[in-house]
Amino acid sequence: MNSLISVNNVSKSFGKKQVLSSVNFSVSAGQIVGLVGPNGAGKTTCLQAILGLTDYEGDISVLGHHPRKDRVNMLNDVAYIADVAILPKWLKVSQALSYMQDVHKNFNLEKAHEFLAKTNIALSDKVKALSKGMVAQLHLALILAIDAKVLILDEPTLGLDILTRRQFYTHLLEDFYNEDKCIVVTTHQIEEIEHILTDVAFIQQGQIVLAQSTEEIKKRFNIVAVANEQLPQADELKPLFKNSMMGLTTMLFDNQDKETLQGLGQVSVPSLADVFVGVMNKETC
Repeated sequence: MNSLISVNNVSKSFGKKQVLSSVNFSVSAGQIVGLVGPNGAGKTTCLQAILGLTDYEGDISVLGHHPRKDRVNMLNDVAYIADVAILPKWLKVSQALSYMQDVHKNFNLEKAHEFLAKTNIALSDKVKALSKGMVAQLHLALILAIDAKVLILDEPTLGLDILTRRQFYTHLLEDFYNEDKCIVVTTHQIEEIEHILTDVAFIQQGQIVLAQSTEEIKKRFNIVAVANEQLPQADELKPLFKNSMMGLTTMLFDNQDKETLQGLGQVSVPSLADVFVGVMNKETC
């Protein structure tokens, strides 16, 4: 596959605090990668390094560009949505569109109008008159109207209601994504975007502890509802985590024989959230 983002042996420290440690992963055309980790794991710092917003040790290539040395050219084909959509409150929607058309050569005004037509936002509205969700929609319209090959999203729906969050990801797939582009998204609501992710990278204490396609993960991990009488045998297989409720214990297993697991109880495919909890509770995977 055509690699659009390549991160090789990247480390970053703030004083004595190591924020990233030998991070390695790549993102190819057609992939939607979820970069998932607890608070302070290094997600935002990693994205900032990819965007050229901070220095780092190691090598990063984005569309063949060095994020720091060739940032202007890189940003012609890279779009970014941060966790907070900040636009001047005095700005009219029409003025925001005109500004983007003037400053970005790959901004498609017609596409922005098409996106806004799906919302309740009028061109004459000022930002100060818009709700938080509508500001996020406006921000999304401005960014997705850029004909970019790489889209970076850092907690893009933080603080939004569930309806707006779902609309956000629906528009993302309908109005931006195709097999020639890639998306990298960090989120705390992995359950909401599990269905759109092609790959995940779990980051913990500045290190990537798991990076695989969602398809491979579904084959690798199993969750088993274990009856009490089977607990000793199940414990011998060293589950990543277990949760007991109402006389039944649920266990997550990594790379265990499925036939063996079926002898312990009902086997099912875990959600990415289940896998995330299991991996985060284990130092190595």
